[in-house]
Amino acid sequence: MTRAVFFDVDFTLIYPGPTFRGEGYLAFCTRHGMTVDATRFEGAVAAASAILNDARDHIYEAALFHRYTAAIIRGMGGSGPAVQTCAEEIYDEWATNRHFELYDDVAETLKIIAGRGIKIGLISNSHRCLASFQSHFELEGLISAAVSSSDHGYMKPHPSIFDAALRLIGVPAADSVMVGDSFAHDIAGAQQAGMRGVLVRRSADIGPGSVSHVAEEAGVPIVRSLTELPALL
Repeated sequence: MTRAVFFDVDFTLIYPGPTFRGEGYLAFCTRHGMTVDATRFEGAVAAASAILNDARDHIYEAALFHRYTAAIIRGMGGSGPAVQTCAEEIYDEWATNRHFELYDDVAETLKIIAGRGIKIGLISNSHRCLASFQSHFELEGLISAAVSSSDHGYMKPHPSIFDAALRLIGVPAADSVMVGDSFAHDIAGAQQAGMRGVLVRRSADIGPGSVSHVAEEAGVPIVRSLTELPALL
């Protein structure tokens, strides 16, 4: 029986607006006196992702995200001491809700789940205030518990952040489901804590080695939209 559903936040419930896309990074870099190529943004993000995957003991450190963002800037052609200060500004702005948009399938899906008497929680590898997140996107009254890695000290997939969220919501791991877009962070971490997982993959992601393929091999359900989630619960 499912008594609680936890959601990742970034790229599961919300996605970055123009501020955190190629043109937005170009604007940040221009203000810091750097010339970069916005068309290189996607490749730079892909190349920098390994930095987050190799986090030391999954401890949350702002410096980790500074390094990640700095690597994106360098991948776009930025260089010099301005890279660090620009990266720090981008990190600070990432916590601001106005730069993000709510996926169209979120509000109604959360209302359906809550209407069934299932508790809803948030577990986020972020320094964003999750209380202001709820108010900004008009989700108040739907969320029973929320834990951010910046407050907790550890990031997903460290089991302690899942344990902390489960204690807050008051539901055993065996009766809980974690929903997120990252197999390594959201799903594998939840499974280590004794929870079930559902992977969200909105974009095409097929073939050997893809995240969807890994999830399929592990027997993890995959949804292309959150509207598919209530039927799995």
